[in-house]
Amino acid sequence: MLAKITSKNQLTLPKSLTQAVGATEYFDVEARGGQLILTPVRIQRGDAVRAKLEELDLTEEDVFAAVAWGRLAQTAPAMVNESAAAYEISQVIPMKTSAKKAIVNKTKPKA
Repeated sequence: MLAKITSKNQLTLPKSLTQAVGATEYFDVEARGGQLILTPVRIQRGDAVRAKLEELDLTEEDVFAAVAWGRLAQTAPAMVNESAAAYEISQVIPMKTSAKKAIVNKTKPKA
């Protein structure tokens, strides 16, 4: 089968070939002996979470702080509002200001 590469280096794989290897969103690509080898890769949920944490530039400490904040809010909901909780947790585990704001506002932290 022929497949054409676009000016943006994109390649559309024929549906019959992708169906033959099963439903997958990602392929490992390697060049070997003048050929491109595509191997289907099933991304685990943990991999997706790690990729998102890396994209948001969140550290392990930031995640621990967010979990601690969530647990604090769960155990004492009447006493905790979002801004106060973020402040209290920052006293326990230091984290980047942008990460604190992202946790409280549910947005992407600034680099």
